[in-house]
Amino acid sequence: MTTTAFEPSTTAPRLDSGAVVLDNLRALLPDLRAGAAANEQARRLSDDTVAALRRAGAFRIAAPTRFGGLETNLRTMLDVSSTIAEGDGGASWVTTLSNINHWALGLFDERAQAEVYADGPDVVISGVVSPTATARRVEGGYRVSGQWPYASASLHATWCTGGVVVLDEDDSVLDQGMALIPSSDYTVDDTWYVAGMRASGSNTVVADDVFVPEHRMLSMMGAFSGSYVAERTDSAFARSAFGPMLVMVLVGPQLGMGRAALDLVTTKAAEKSLAYTVFERQADSVAFQMMVAEAALKIDTAHLHAHRAADDVMRWAEAGVYPDLVSRARVRGDAAVALRSVTEALSILLDATGAGAFADVNALQRIWRDSNVGARHAVMLPRVSVETYGKALLGVELHDHITPII
Repeated sequence: MTTTAFEPSTTAPRLDSGAVVLDNLRALLPDLRAGAAANEQARRLSDDTVAALRRAGAFRIAAPTRFGGLETNLRTMLDVSSTIAEGDGGASWVTTLSNINHWALGLFDERAQAEVYADGPDVVISGVVSPTATARRVEGGYRVSGQWPYASASLHATWCTGGVVVLDEDDSVLDQGMALIPSSDYTVDDTWYVAGMRASGSNTVVADDVFVPEHRMLSMMGAFSGSYVAERTDSAFARSAFGPMLVMVLVGPQLGMGRAALDLVTTKAAEKSLAYTVFERQADSVAFQMMVAEAALKIDTAHLHAHRAADDVMRWAEAGVYPDLVSRARVRGDAAVALRSVTEALSILLDATGAGAFADVNALQRIWRDSNVGARHAVMLPRVSVETYGKALLGVELHDHITPII
């Protein structure tokens, strides 16, 4: 079908590359840091924060070029997420989850894409892959009912993608799908009361007998099997492997939070004394020096694994190849190492700085909480990821308790 491309406003700043977006975001960091505590207290991003991210181009990096997006690549998605996380982990999480939903939208029918991008590419999209709702076929589409907890970006999204189990009239499972629903057709229950990532607004989206037309339903079988790769001759980005994309994007905020924590600790080390010691500066203590170095190396390790995985995903996509099971499982292994490395680095930095790091006025404790909650996302639990990789290496069958997102 013929699609009308989005025409950018003549009054909007030109955003023509991922590099420009990253420059914009680096300039925005002081404002993000200044607003992070208030966003956490409000349990949502402020409208000003979302507007600033939108002006910077943060929400368009994964949108198709034919609708005014930048359609960059996984490495740029990681860089965007990590840069925002240097200022506000919650803001990064919202942007990250919205952007991966932009990428997934590329698997839907073009009519669905045209509806989402009717007003331009800077849309916030919420979404949950887990099939916690049901869909039943009716004339022209489906009737969908259910709820999706942990729907990050739910408070600012105009669309939501939700995993569904497609049932027949006898309640037998026909398929697993993903329904695309406008915000006018669902409600958001205020359920996100948590220890960290409070600003992400990861509440529960509820659909009550909503009609979803055929073109706004995606069969997940093709996504899980990679059959779409051969079909997408028009876009290398759209050919990226589904499972590795979903797993790796969630590492992006962790990289930025690790960098932010290290910067906080090293900056204060020159002016803060080491309590109950003779050191007037933390930086003069050999023990402190060694802890900072160990944390920095772990953060470097996280970047090396994340970037290796991102580069491989991009290489496979450019070649039009759907990676084999061992390769996809290794990406999950890379994500596990990256997550563990950042988590361990933050613990070392907290040990180095002591109890003062947990004061409400110290941003380090918020970074620690945000990172630890984000690292427990079900898609990328490190132990499950490592088990998945081990089974793939040994040719052991993946059982039902292993997530199919691989």
